[in-house]
Amino acid sequence: MSGTAPGPGRRGQIAARRPHYQDDLRDGLGKFFEPPQSACPWCGSARLFRRLKTTDQLQHKPGTFVLDRCRACGHVFQNPRLSADGLEFYYRDCYDGLGEATMARMAGSPLAVRLYRSRARALLPFGRPARWLDVGTGHGHFCAEAGKIHPGTEFHGLDLGQGVEIAERCGRIDRAFRGPFPLLADQLTARYDVVSMHHYLEHTLAPRRELAAAHRVLCPGGHLLIEVPDPESAAARLLGQWWGPWLQPQHLHLIPLDNLCVALSEQDFTIVAIDRQQPHVPTDLTSAAANLLKSVLPGEDLPWLPAKPGPLARGLRALSLPAAAPALLALLGCDLLLSPVVRRTRLSNAYRVIARRE
Repeated sequence: MSGTAPGPGRRGQIAARRPHYQDDLRDGLGKFFEPPQSACPWCGSARLFRRLKTTDQLQHKPGTFVLDRCRACGHVFQNPRLSADGLEFYYRDCYDGLGEATMARMAGSPLAVRLYRSRARALLPFGRPARWLDVGTGHGHFCAEAGKIHPGTEFHGLDLGQGVEIAERCGRIDRAFRGPFPLLADQLTARYDVVSMHHYLEHTLAPRRELAAAHRVLCPGGHLLIEVPDPESAAARLLGQWWGPWLQPQHLHLIPLDNLCVALSEQDFTIVAIDRQQPHVPTDLTSAAANLLKSVLPGEDLPWLPAKPGPLARGLRALSLPAAAPALLALLGCDLLLSPVVRRTRLSNAYRVIARRE
């Protein structure tokens, strides 16, 4: 089920959005960024160095984005960070709108379903939760799968976008909350046995505030389940700017495992499980190749680009994509075939932490 009402096709949607985007871009990109930070937002150290400079490889919206790394604690963060205007601009039509159909296909893929089930099974040793809040739930696909593994559990979802409301209408979650988690936490105090954050924390402005919010909404003895990309992954070094989990400009913070564990302890959580194997997403080679391919292909017709591609560019793109498909499928096969080995090494690209609220 789609969350968009029947209306014009994709071309019509692009045409309708173009004037709005061009208005947004008329005065340049400066308003989309905050002033650069001179100190690490995690530990306060001024010992920073540039880890990466890249572009928007997902939507190809204009701009360049810098990730700095702290020499003191290893935290990786976007610097300068997106402003409120920037967050609105770069998230628009990414998970909803023009990007909704693509994200729905990815969320419902067999690979995604396997990851959802792995996350849900990770809580089985800690009992059957009565009520579970999934923060950053999107369209609720994880909750739909988790409900099969935890029958009888009531699943609630929370997110900023309209996807969470679609998830409730579709029956994937029992209740939807739309808005920033730290602002909604006070009305949800001590209501949940489990809070999950799957590839959510890296999108947030202040990760420690999100952890504090999770502590407020959990019942005593409840569990917090977190999965995030691992900035210490060897794949990040090997693949450079093409490594998919950098995902600029959406990812604002990439947190080393030790840093997250210390922050959880400071919030009165006890770490009960750490896993660097099962959370690995076996798409590193495929996503890197796709990012590289999109960087050299002629641009598609997108409302935030200054002009529509001409006939020659459209023709080259139409010919190139089918020609590249077999190579991308072969790389995906390699990713999946190598996954059992890769996930046991430092090439694993994500980690999971389960913490208990004391």
